[in-house]
Amino acid sequence: MSKAIKMENQMGQDNVSKSGQDFIPDELKNVQLGEDRVTVSQKQMINARADCNQLHPIKYMWAWDKYQAGCANHWMPNEINMAADINLWRDPNGLSEQERIIIERNLGFFSTADSLVANNIVLGVYRHITNPECRQYLLRQAFEEAVHTHAYQHVVESLALDQAKIFNMYREVPAVAKKANYALPFTQSLADPYFKTGTIENDQRLLRDLIAYYVVFEGIFFYVGFVQVLSMGRRNMMVGTAEQFQYILRDESMHCNFGIDMINQIKLENPHLWTKEFEKEIKQIITQGVELEHEYAADTMKDGVLGLNSDMFREYLEYIANRRFRQIGMDEAYPGATTPFPWMSEMIDLKKEKNFFETRVTEYQTGGALDWDDE
Repeated sequence: MSKAIKMENQMGQDNVSKSGQDFIPDELKNVQLGEDRVTVSQKQMINARADCNQLHPIKYMWAWDKYQAGCANHWMPNEINMAADINLWRDPNGLSEQERIIIERNLGFFSTADSLVANNIVLGVYRHITNPECRQYLLRQAFEEAVHTHAYQHVVESLALDQAKIFNMYREVPAVAKKANYALPFTQSLADPYFKTGTIENDQRLLRDLIAYYVVFEGIFFYVGFVQVLSMGRRNMMVGTAEQFQYILRDESMHCNFGIDMINQIKLENPHLWTKEFEKEIKQIITQGVELEHEYAADTMKDGVLGLNSDMFREYLEYIANRRFRQIGMDEAYPGATTPFPWMSEMIDLKKEKNFFETRVTEYQTGGALDWDDE
């Protein structure tokens, strides 16, 4: 090889190395001896100057508290007895066709949804959140999403369902595919290796993703399925599956409120991001989510079942959405909406959900059987 070619190759490698350095997070760069210790004032939700490897000093105690609460709420799917569900599912007269569709459809959507949320955390959000205690919770959340996927597999396997049908449903059923396609562009945006926060446009891009996933995907999209499956549990039907879903709901309620805390903290630290135009866009993102979830409700119960119908879900989704709007400091989009499922407010602790920017308290406990008695 000629000397000129060797020099050209070396220059190319140097350029790649230098350009690559631009995309290495500060916490992965070489340690510099003698650097100052981290102070609380240096810590921020995004674009922090502090070393993300150092948990202490903790700035956002609400994030650490939620991490500890998540650990205290640990559960595993195989701890739940599925014998009654297996017998009921095998009985040709045990469930109606519509009730079977509800179980299968929700297993199909939820299994995809929790995978998409985990991807969003690991491939998108985590590297852009520059606070270590929040990252600690994100790691816990990612593990819980894996537990949820395990739960759906446990139910599918216990009932001897067609695994390919369930896990590929987001590619076969339009109402499920639309919700997946709603969420994917947000993760694709943040997973771009060239994307970095630090500008108004990119910081809004991250904030938009957090709202789409935490407010809509986890805060609205799961609720039709939760009502449907938990309604069956209240009727002493598919009680093992319903118990799995209530544990999942407990986790998702915490995820939603943690995400809302992050959103509000970013707003607090970066008020210039929350423009009138941006708020208008956020309203459209949330109301679009309501429409997609109502479409999903209508698809899963065309004729009504379990005393439920799609019109009731319209009212319920608007009620849930109003709460989400209020939680991120926006006006309600659906004035006067009320819940047609008051029992759900207690079952999911909706009235007692806690986020740092509110004064309500959620009571959680570790393990133990969940109570399916009517309120």
